[in-house]
Amino acid sequence: MEFTVPDIDSQILESLHSPSLVVFADQVRANIDRMIATAGSVDRLRPHCKTHKMSEVVRILLQKGITRHKAATVAEVEMLADAGADDIAFAYNPVGPNIARVVELLRKYPGIKLSVTADHPVPLRQLSAAVAVAGVSVGVMLDVDVGLHRTGVAPDSDAALQLYQSIGELEGLTHAGFHVYDGHQHQKSLDERRTAVLSEWPKVLELKARCEQAGLSVPELLCGGTPTFPVYAELDERAIQLSPGTGIFHDVGYGGHFPDLNFVPAAAVVTRVISRPTPDRITLDLGNKSVAADPPKGQRVYFPALPTAAQVIHNEEHLVLETADAEKFQPGDVLLGIPTHICPTSALHQDVAVIDEGKLIGSWDVTARNRRITI
Repeated sequence: MEFTVPDIDSQILESLHSPSLVVFADQVRANIDRMIATAGSVDRLRPHCKTHKMSEVVRILLQKGITRHKAATVAEVEMLADAGADDIAFAYNPVGPNIARVVELLRKYPGIKLSVTADHPVPLRQLSAAVAVAGVSVGVMLDVDVGLHRTGVAPDSDAALQLYQSIGELEGLTHAGFHVYDGHQHQKSLDERRTAVLSEWPKVLELKARCEQAGLSVPELLCGGTPTFPVYAELDERAIQLSPGTGIFHDVGYGGHFPDLNFVPAAAVVTRVISRPTPDRITLDLGNKSVAADPPKGQRVYFPALPTAAQVIHNEEHLVLETADAEKFQPGDVLLGIPTHICPTSALHQDVAVIDEGKLIGSWDVTARNRRITI
């Protein structure tokens, strides 16, 4: 599959630092519109901020009417709240000092509706004790394991019902629903992905029914990520909240593996040729400190201008391409690449250049790239 990014005026392109990240604001807005169209309503969306980590993107989402948001770090929650979001799911089980940080979030932002996830009674009791002393309260989502086996409790276990019931019995905690993440569902075919999701879904609904029969409120089912987003969007269960994330920027990894996703690349890495070491090689200043290194070596970035180039060396500050077209490039020439995995790529950059409808409009800080802002 071929991927493209919008054309950039040569003067603008030459002005961009390398290595760096550039974001196309008009493409971001278009991807958000596609997200809303797939969901059917802004009210069904709780997008994850882990991909962009940028206050300016949060503000665009708020302008589009998306009021619910999802985060995976305390810094992301703080960024969301600072940007004006007031309904935030911290989809990570707080333990150790992070429990105190949750309390600080509630103190700093008393007007927000905050929920966290939990899958074990010990940190749940510790969280209750901390919020009770502080005189605040927090919603708790039961982290439900539908096959990823990373966190969560099995929905068809007695432990699931018992743990969810205990939330309402602990001071300062309220029932917020279930967190249902299935990041292992990576079937290329949408039909196969749908079949896989729906094979687990009845267990979630059965747990919800058991909880409600026990008099427990299950106000929200926070479901899936970008790959399974279209599947959950098809379901008419009123409690479902959809949480795509990667689609806001999109990348080669998801774009190549999930052809049904209708998002377009809205971010690219800017790099320059720094050397021509051999007749068939060019060396770029795009090391693995500038583009995510978790995809397999040789597959970490796609260059629309050199789609068949082989990535033969990738070190901390260098990327060496082997290509029959090497002679066309000289040191100083600029290339744009689309990351295979945009989420950790964003976190490698302090700020991004922003182009909107062909014009360079400034830069956006990658606000939550670090683990700590102030809390």
